[in-house]
Amino acid sequence: MLNASLDGLLTGLSLIVAIGAQNAYVLRQGLRRSHIAPVVAVCTVSDYVLIVAGVAGIGVIVQHAGWALQAVRWFGVAFLAWYGLSSAWRARRPASSLSAARDDSAGRPAVVRRAMALTWLNPHVYLDTVVLLGSVANAHGTTGRWWFAVGTCVASTLWFTGLGFCARFAAGLLATTRAWQILDLLIAATMLGIAVKLAIS
Repeated sequence: MLNASLDGLLTGLSLIVAIGAQNAYVLRQGLRRSHIAPVVAVCTVSDYVLIVAGVAGIGVIVQHAGWALQAVRWFGVAFLAWYGLSSAWRARRPASSLSAARDDSAGRPAVVRRAMALTWLNPHVYLDTVVLLGSVANAHGTTGRWWFAVGTCVASTLWFTGLGFCARFAAGLLATTRAWQILDLLIAATMLGIAVKLAIS
């Protein structure tokens, strides 16, 4: 049981600790100290749902539902392209200071919707979390796979909580207009890069 959970923890971290659209958004909200708790909750709970679905065997269905993945793929391309261009546009008029950057014009519902979109409109989420983790989990047997799922859920909890709530310790690096401009440009490049990768894959 312990081995399966530890394997799940390490496998989950190896997949989730990467620069991506979802992580970039959690980081930005953490740095802005804006609606961090709901964003972290959305990302974490979404991972729980996808992990359980994969362990329960939904991954097999997803592998054969090519049309569904294609639909999600192009929705994802459109959304990521829009978000990337929005970040690039925002970089033209960056926040003048960290305190100004905290004044997010988007309310909690809009932030939650954006976090859900970045999670559920990303085909890689289904491939990595549902298909890949589901396959690895099932290799641990009937009982062990659920302990593996526990480990991966712990990995998601630790990562998103740390990324969202610990980002404030980097606030000193973002006390200038230029720093926020660079951050927005990096986020724009990340989002647009993923969109292009999805479009040509």
